[in-house]
Amino acid sequence: MRKLFARKPEPLPDTFTLDIGGEEIPVRVTRNARAKRYLLRIPADSRGPVLTVPQNGTFETALEFAERHRGWLAEKLKQRPETTGLREGASIPLRGVEHTIVRTGRLRGLVEVTDGGENPEIRVPGAEEHLARKLTDWLKREARADLETAVDRHAQNIPKKPSGITVRDTTSRWGSCASNGRLSFSWRLVLAPADILDYVAAHEVAHLIEMNHGPRFWALCRRLAPHTDEARRWLKHNGSRLHHIG
Repeated sequence: MRKLFARKPEPLPDTFTLDIGGEEIPVRVTRNARAKRYLLRIPADSRGPVLTVPQNGTFETALEFAERHRGWLAEKLKQRPETTGLREGASIPLRGVEHTIVRTGRLRGLVEVTDGGENPEIRVPGAEEHLARKLTDWLKREARADLETAVDRHAQNIPKKPSGITVRDTTSRWGSCASNGRLSFSWRLVLAPADILDYVAAHEVAHLIEMNHGPRFWALCRRLAPHTDEARRWLKHNGSRLHHIG
């Protein structure tokens, strides 16, 4: 009896460039065995477009697909928020309030926040070349502290408790709940207003009871966080900007 072997998909390049208005835009390429069709999208991160290729798709067809959608891509790139680097003088939100990043001029010390007055500041010590790393590390610690407080408060209202919390730089989701009860969150939630972080914490705590997005899940989520619907709308309209900071 002759054995049948599936044909091995052709290798794909990691990236290719597409001319958009005279500018060469790099497009990342990824193969997805579950994809039913070619898909061009712009993720929430600031690294540029991604072209998904089905399991048996070819790079030639992928290029043709990208060319056909050049106009759509140009419009989406035009609408994308500008990236805000973590550098002196830049303005970033902290718990929903715009703060200006300022270097203290001191080589050592702690990151400080001045909330008084009309121009709140985040004051960062150390050399300029270390500012982005120091500020990112500080923001992650602040996010963890806020999330631990919110998760603990919501977990008091259900019979299950999380096994732990992880804070990451995720781009596809604001939070997740693993089957072992470990919750994971994006550190960028500390940039959003406090009630947005609170909602995401409640959302993942609710998953400890309901590992789905059915009616019972949303009922529990809204019981834990009555502002669920408003927070979801806020993330839909404003979440993209948070991913373009840093």
